Formats: sequence, structure tokens, C-alpha cells
Amino acid sequence: MDPLKVTTQPETKLHFLDYWRIIRIRKTVILAVFLLVVITATLVTFILPESFSSTARIKVDRDVSDIEPIAGRSYLGGAYDPYFIQTEFEIIQSSVVLHKVIDTLNLNEVWARKYGAEGKLKTDETFGLLKRLIDLRPVRNTTLIEIRVFSDKADEAARIANAIAEVYRDYRLEQRRQLTLGGIKILGERFGEQEQKVRKAQDEVDRLRKELNIADADAASPAPTPQIEAETLRHLNGLRIEGETRLIGKEKLLSSLTPLSREELKKVIPTASPDSLLNSLLEQLALAEQKLVTLKKDCGPDNPDVIRITAQVDDLNKKVNDRIDGILVGLQTQLDSAKAEVEKLKTEVDGARKVDQEKAENSRPYFSKKQELEELVRFRTILAMKIAAEGIDVSLPKSTVVEIVDRAMPGLTPVRPNKPLNIALGIIVGLIVGVGLAFFIEYLDTSVKTIDDVERALQSPVLGVIPQNIGHILDEGTESPHAEAYRVLRTNLLFSRKDDKLNTICVVSAGAGEGKTTTAFNLATVFAQGGQRVLLCDSDLRRPCLHKFLRVSNNTGLTSYLLKQNTLEQTIQTTSLPTLDFMPSGKLPSSSLGILSSSQMKDLIAELKQRYDFVFFDSPPLMGVSDASILASEVDLTLQVIQYRRYPQPMNIRAKQLIEKVGGNLVGIVLNNINMSQDESYYYYSGYYHDYYYSKSQEQAGDEPDKATGEKTKVEIKPKY
Repeated sequence: MDPLKVTTQPETKLHFLDYWRIIRIRKTVILAVFLLVVITATLVTFILPESFSSTARIKVDRDVSDIEPIAGRSYLGGAYDPYFIQTEFEIIQSSVVLHKVIDTLNLNEVWARKYGAEGKLKTDETFGLLKRLIDLRPVRNTTLIEIRVFSDKADEAARIANAIAEVYRDYRLEQRRQLTLGGIKILGERFGEQEQKVRKAQDEVDRLRKELNIADADAASPAPTPQIEAETLRHLNGLRIEGETRLIGKEKLLSSLTPLSREELKKVIPTASPDSLLNSLLEQLALAEQKLVTLKKDCGPDNPDVIRITAQVDDLNKKVNDRIDGILVGLQTQLDSAKAEVEKLKTEVDGARKVDQEKAENSRPYFSKKQELEELVRFRTILAMKIAAEGIDVSLPKSTVVEIVDRAMPGLTPVRPNKPLNIALGIIVGLIVGVGLAFFIEYLDTSVKTIDDVERALQSPVLGVIPQNIGHILDEGTESPHAEAYRVLRTNLLFSRKDDKLNTICVVSAGAGEGKTTTAFNLATVFAQGGQRVLLCDSDLRRPCLHKFLRVSNNTGLTSYLLKQNTLEQTIQTTSLPTLDFMPSGKLPSSSLGILSSSQMKDLIAELKQRYDFVFFDSPPLMGVSDASILASEVDLTLQVIQYRRYPQPMNIRAKQLIEKVGGNLVGIVLNNINMSQDESYYYYSGYYHDYYYSKSQEQAGDEPDKATGEKTKVEIKPKY
């Protein structure tokens, strides 16, 4: 057999009515938890001892001097500190302040008498008690602190709050004074040490000046380089840079002119290296060439003027070329001269630098010590100014860093416990906890709760919804208020059949106690009351119950026929309803447990299909024994009964899978044992229709005029099914 497939349940979202349904169903839990929390909160509120509250308000600032003793020195306390108030909270609650309060108010003895202790309390014990009575709060957007003290005595709370404010104020003033005096003392000690270092450094500077023969002018210089050599070096270095610049320009000019032709040089040299003689020759050459061109247009080459002008042009060209050669030679000479001058300047610079370095190296120890002396003197001056400033600051009047704004006054009424608030919180918390617990229990409960749960999990339609505490319709009669639910089930079952020949129906359930026997009995009764020939067969061979409902014997029945001990007519019994017959289960021998899977059972079902309009089989639980699965595979239709809020959904899903695995035809689901008073959503399926139908019947059964006599008579109208 293949393993059963697990159906994946689609995700659903709860509607508001679903939440309301849960609250209605779990209202007992909600009410119990709500009352428990409210009663507990009320009792605790009235049991707790009353306490009074007194509040002293103080203004807290950083240390600030009223007058700035030295220009440029700021006493504003630095940048904004977001943790300043919180730090002061901790200081107020520290042993430094509270121990002083304990001594001032003699709380060790007072509270020893108050709490009935022998002798005096230890300071640490009193400190722990006192700290629990203090509540510190900042006033928003201010530097005010509220010191709130709780006590069972109003005047005691006020005394403690005022004492804390006063002790904290004195502590801040004394702390600032001690810090200032201690700082001046340390600064004085440091100033003496610095004075000794300055004297020692001065002696060393004087000794080095004599040994190194440093002149007065050199000694005044901040650097070890002599002033005269430094000026010479800068001048020579400037000349060297200028010579190198000129040299680079001449090299570039000469290198650019050398590869040019004579004609190109005639055009370039006048601009690159202006020469008045060359410019004059070029002008003469240009005039002669123009004149020659004019003569050649009018005269032949043998003309004396042409010959004379041609000779003049050649002569000018020779002079121009000679002048160009001379200029190039002159440029080369200037280049060589510039190179020689640059080399000379480099030599002079190197020599001056060497002399300068030697003098600087010789005088370096002196200037190093001199610089060290200047640093020591500067630091000594700073210390002297600091000592003077702090001394003046101590003598200056100071603004109050802690000011008592409001002194504590004894309270008139107790502030603890806050009875209305505690009871209101108890009501709110009780309601929240109760509803939360109800939803938590509902979350843990995986049983079937609604029709949607069934159809979503089992993917099968719900054919009927049966109310709680239903009886036997055969005993109650056709007018029973419970019969309507089964008539609805009968109608839905008939419409769910795909073929009218499908008339054998097995009623099953996943577990015991879900009401399948009662459902089979009442459903068969409703079919019989409708005029169909119906047989009700008790096929729960291990725990038969139907014979008890009909008050008949179970000595012979289904097992007797299958074992061929009795005929079919001998095993079938009649009931008080003419159209309803009953076949008990009979006694089951221990050696015939698998009798329902025999061929005789299949032949019996085929025979009963021919004799009756409908045959109903009651079966054992699917999850307990295999008989139910066998019956589901042999009959035409299977009806699964699921009891409201009894078994987990996975169990019902597996039962459905077992029916499908053996080839059974699951026609639908019956949701049984519904509490209509708790869940109004089911009222439509039973109560509403019942009330509507019978109210209409009573109206129609009222006074109706007789057509013959005109008198009103009572007409009784019964439902037709």
C-alpha cells in the first residue's frame, strides 16, 4: 500500500466575526481570568499600606564664576553634556549624600524605634531603606530636579526631602572649593619644579655660547644659520637659477634654428634673434628682387639693367647668408659663455653652502639648548598665570550651583496606593489577559470549529449540521424540533448522489464518541418517515449499540447471516415505523474478526440493494479497527461524522484519506454536536429554519374561513418531505 498523501491546508485569514466567535465560545475562561485579576488587584490595593509623598525642587547648574578673572578665560563649563542631570541623580542617591542625611536626621535611631529593632540600625541598613523611598525626576526642558520622598508619615517625608536637598547643596559647594584649593597646591608644586628646570637650562645655554664663541648678533637669531652667509647663499643661488634659465632658452633657440634651411632662416632669425644689419640687408634684397622681376617682364636677360640688378641680388644674398652665419656663430658663443657662467655659479653656491653648513653644525648644540630654554620659560609663564587666575577665582564670589527652589511640605492625602488607578489597571489587564488566554487556548485547539475548517481541511462539502443534545427521532416523532437538521441532511445527501442507484450508505467517524451511531439511526428514521423502504444495519461488531435504541435482542443478526447460521428473514427485525427495518450485529465469535471482508458480506449488500430503497450501515471508528475501511470500500456512499471541537483536524484528515485509499466514495461530512447557544454562526443551518417553518405553519393553521359555511375553522398543515 502506498503511503497516504498529506493534504496541504491553504492559509486562511480570520474575519472579525471569527474573533467574536472565539470570544463567545471562550467567555467562561475570559470571565474567570478577568474576575481573578480584578479581585486580586483590588485586594492587593486595599491591603497595601498607605504612604505620603513630599517633593522638594532644586535647581542644578555647573560650576560658574560670577566674574572672569582673566580676559579670554571662560567659565561656562564647556560643551553641553546630555548626561549631566543623570550623573547628579546618581550623586544624590549615593552614600556620600545619603549617609550625611542619615546622620543629620538621626535616622538610625528613629527608624530602629519605628520598625521595632533593638538598639540602632546599621548605617548600611538605613541607607538601603532610605534609597527605596526616594524618587528623582527631571523637570522637562529645565535644570530642575524633583526630589520626591515617600513615607507613612507626611512630616517625615518632608523632613527627608528637605534634608537631601540641603546636604546635596552643601556637598556641591564644598566639593568645588576643595577641588580649586587642591588644584592650586598642585600647580604651585609644578611651578617650583619648572623654575629649577629653567635655571639649569639657562646655565647650559650660557656655557655653550662661551665655548662656541657665538656672537651677540648670532645669539639673537632664532636659527643656527649665520645671517651674512645665508644672505650670500640666497643671492648666489638666485644668480645660478637665472643663468640656468637663460642657458635653457639659448639651447632651445639654437637647437630649433640649426636644422632650418637658408630660406627658412631668413624668415625666422629676424624674429628669434633681432639684428638691425640683417634686417637692412633683407629689405634691400627684397627691393632688388622686386625690381628684377619688373625688368624681366619688359626686357630680356641680356639687358644691361637686368644683368646689373641680377648681380646686385646675388651680392645681397651672399651678404645675408654671411650675416646669418655670423648670428648663428654668435648664438653658439653666447651659449658657451652661459654654460661657463652657470658652472661658475654652481661652484660658488656649493662653496657657500658648505661654509654655511659647517657654521650651522658647529652652533647647533647652542641653538638646540636655547630652543629648549624658551619652551621651559613659556611653560613656566603659563603655570604662573594659571596659579594667579585660580587664586583670584577662589576669592571671587560664586553663583549658587545648587539652589533650593521649592521646599518640601507635608502631604495632606496619601499617594500610595492609587486605588482608582490600580483597579482600572486591574480591569484592563484582566480583560487583556483573559482575551489573550482565550485566543491562546483557541490557537492550541486544532479541532474542527467551523464549517470552513472542515471544507478547507478535508476538501469535502458539509451536508448537515447537527445540534447539541439531540435525541432519537423515532421516539420523539416526526414533529421533533431536532428532526429538521436530519431532514436538511437527507435533502443534501439525495442531491449529492450522482446516480439514483447508489443507495447503500455507511456512516463512519475518525474516533469513538463522535455520534455516528446516533446520526445513522436518526438519518435512517428520517428517510423511513419520508416513505422510503429503509434498512438500518448495525455493522459495529465489537461495540453494537443500535439494538439498545430499538430495545430489541442482539442474539441474531449480521454475523449470524454471514456465518450462515440464520437466513436473511430471520436476522431482519421490524420496528415501530413500518418503513424501517433493523438488522442487529449479532454475536461476533473471536475467530471471525475479518468476516466483513468476506464474499458473503458483498453478496448481502447486493441483496439488500435490491430489497430496500436505502440501506444504512453503522460502523466502528476508522482509526480504531479496519472494519470501517472495509465497509467504506463495499458500499455505494460513505458519510463521515465529525464532532464539533473533539478531535484534531489531522485525525479527521487521515480518516478521509483512509476512505479514499480503500476506494470509498465519500459523499460529504456531517458536523455533529454543535452548541448553538455559543456559536450563532450555526443558527442558520438548524434553528433559524426550524423557527421560520413552524411559525409559518402556525399562521397558516390559524382561523381560515370555510368556503361552504363562511365560518372560520382550524386547519392543521404538516410539513411535506
